[in-house]
Amino acid sequence: MIGMLEHLTTERRNEKTMSLDEMKTMEFLEVMNEEDLKVAQCVKKEIPQISKAVDMIVSAMNEKGRLIYMGAGTSGRIGLLDAVECPPTFNTDPGEVVGLIAGGEKAFIKAVEGAEDSFELGPEDLKKIELTSEDVVVGIAASGRTPYVIAGLEYANSVGAGTISISCNKGSEIGKIAKVAIEVVNGPEVLTGSTRLKAGTAQKLVCNMLSTASMVGIGKVYGNLMVDLQLTNEKLVERAKRIIMDATDCSYDMADEYLAKAHSQPKIAIVMILTNVSYEEAANRLEKARGFIRKTI
Repeated sequence: MIGMLEHLTTERRNEKTMSLDEMKTMEFLEVMNEEDLKVAQCVKKEIPQISKAVDMIVSAMNEKGRLIYMGAGTSGRIGLLDAVECPPTFNTDPGEVVGLIAGGEKAFIKAVEGAEDSFELGPEDLKKIELTSEDVVVGIAASGRTPYVIAGLEYANSVGAGTISISCNKGSEIGKIAKVAIEVVNGPEVLTGSTRLKAGTAQKLVCNMLSTASMVGIGKVYGNLMVDLQLTNEKLVERAKRIIMDATDCSYDMADEYLAKAHSQPKIAIVMILTNVSYEEAANRLEKARGFIRKTI
């Protein structure tokens, strides 16, 4: 039953904080920190599933498919955060990585009552963005039982899209629906049921892995350098020059010169320097190499 909560790990009481309201501040913070330290190790156990999810996303994006996160409350906000960071970090089009939250964008700031309990809103939101079989939908729900996400994943399956779930309970409802289920079980929260804590941290770590590894997989990275970043402010312009210097072992002045020649596109500037070719030829080589700098050399 979707309405049952007793069996969920995320809803159980943490034995270490049964007297939370009587604990000294330092004592509680130490316990909270000990609990937080468990999260990364719990995520580690799910790396085989996360790897399958990344392969699915890379395959989809190589065929012009989209990565679509969807969730409610904290889970929806985490998906949105990851989505909005992709354009400045990896120069993706805003439509390539999408974040959907139950209740719409206004729900990012203020909860929209009842939105997460709707079995209609999930499919409706996916229909609005014209979901296709080329896309991948990542449903995020700490409990693994959010109706908005359940219905969204079911609709995504019905159109042939790839489906991935991220939850913090084993045998989750969304895990039974998704083609790849990622279930990070961190144990009970220090504040009972407050899944913005360990569960939220785990979800953020998984989303970091999914997007970053996927962008590496589609050629958005050279070495460990984010060569496709957007230069939207002076700090990022300077970072781009440093990236060009690190990638090519050139001087600051040369990086500055070639960034201008490459029309503020660090990736093209790097190829121009490494292969000693014109802007047009560098752009052509990158297109043929599907964005991978290493394949142009």
